[in-house]
Amino acid sequence: MKVLIAGGAGFIGSTIASACLDTGITPVILDSLVTGRREFTEGRVFYEGDIADGTLVDRVFTEHPDIDAVIQCAALIVVPDSVADPVGYYEANVAKSLDFVGHLLRNDCPRMIFSSSASIYRANDDLTVDEESAVEPLSPYARTKAVCEAMFADVAATRPLRVLSLRYFNPIGADPKMRTGLQLPRPSHALGQMILAQEDGVPFRVTGTDYPTRDGSGIRDYVHVWDLAAAHVAALRTFDTLLAGATTSAAVNLGTGTGTTVRELLDAFNSVTDAPIASVDTARRPGDVVGAYTRSDRAKELLGWQPRYSVADGIRDSLRWAALRGEILAG
Repeated sequence: MKVLIAGGAGFIGSTIASACLDTGITPVILDSLVTGRREFTEGRVFYEGDIADGTLVDRVFTEHPDIDAVIQCAALIVVPDSVADPVGYYEANVAKSLDFVGHLLRNDCPRMIFSSSASIYRANDDLTVDEESAVEPLSPYARTKAVCEAMFADVAATRPLRVLSLRYFNPIGADPKMRTGLQLPRPSHALGQMILAQEDGVPFRVTGTDYPTRDGSGIRDYVHVWDLAAAHVAALRTFDTLLAGATTSAAVNLGTGTGTTVRELLDAFNSVTDAPIASVDTARRPGDVVGAYTRSDRAKELLGWQPRYSVADGIRDSLRWAALRGEILAG
């Protein structure tokens, strides 16, 4: 099997590519390197360019006519940035994705796995969601994901394309073999900020302490990125069974089923590191929400997938990657 991974030089896309290689699937990488890293493409088939570049996408399919499916990971993903620049986010995440689908249709590629997000949901009162929960995205970033899902479903209903949207919860960790990891030097998410606080010798900032959770801090479903990658391999293997007959689009949550608050994440961080950090309470950031976690077993039922790694495992691998990042990435 051969798969085109758009955004395959980014954190999640490159990890999916590694999981594919480890299981005998050949990845072909398409990435503009706006946020992706060239280092993550070494030893892999790589095309540098934009998903909206029809000439380039045509060349990829001409040179690799045996591509069986596409995984669409290419997107901008930072919530506060999307609040500051919604036009840029809609252009990159929605307009270019629509162009990309047109290129896939022209090249007779009938299978697409879309990297979506659990941020599209409106959480229930108990802060859990499943695939049938109400969609109510609260940031421009989240709305781009919801718009893309609806757009792809509309296209799939009338054209020779089937789409599986995998709704990620909160990825942490790194490739356990340390081939790839989070490429951003100063990430904005909670675990990345904890690692930076440790490196800088400053307290970690708990952004928002008045949420309706058990300790007032936000809650998330932290899933190891290697588990996410394994889910994509499972999705590729089961795609034709899952999307058969009249079913042209579907969605599956990828999470652990356990909610972890920011304060609990900090406790877990301090339990696995030799250099614990203190914290200080601060106000919410633009676009921040209370969060949610999944209660669905659909991934296990349909993909035969369930997470293997714990939050502590994800923290350990994130710390290992942070220590190696400067040796692996040029800057």
